[in-house]
Amino acid sequence: MPHLTVHIPDNRLTGNEPALIAALTEAVVGVYGEWARDLVGIRLAGVPAGRFAQGGKAVDATASVVLGIRAGAFDRPDAAEITSRLGTALTDAITEILGDELRAGTMVELVASPPERTFTGGVPAA
Repeated sequence: MPHLTVHIPDNRLTGNEPALIAALTEAVVGVYGEWARDLVGIRLAGVPAGRFAQGGKAVDATASVVLGIRAGAFDRPDAAEITSRLGTALTDAITEILGDELRAGTMVELVASPPERTFTGGVPAA
């Protein structure tokens, strides 16, 4: 189950939540296929002004995406292609909705979730 946690400056996020959720979902579906649509979980977190920093200075042209995916995705023969497509598609989704000035400051981190460490509803995820 691909699950995303996205941190974005609150002033850029407010009012854009539905469009951003749709764009992020489409980004994942565009890489994995339609079967993944109902499995994409998204949590948007608005970060108050002054709480994003780069180089010791507050910034508001940044975003952070953490995408938890099955560890097996990194063992596939096409892993380099899939991970590259995910990073690009998620960045494109954010900049499409919130503006291209966020592109340079958008970080996408893919985190491997081994099957024995992924739970839904308190039980191991299928």
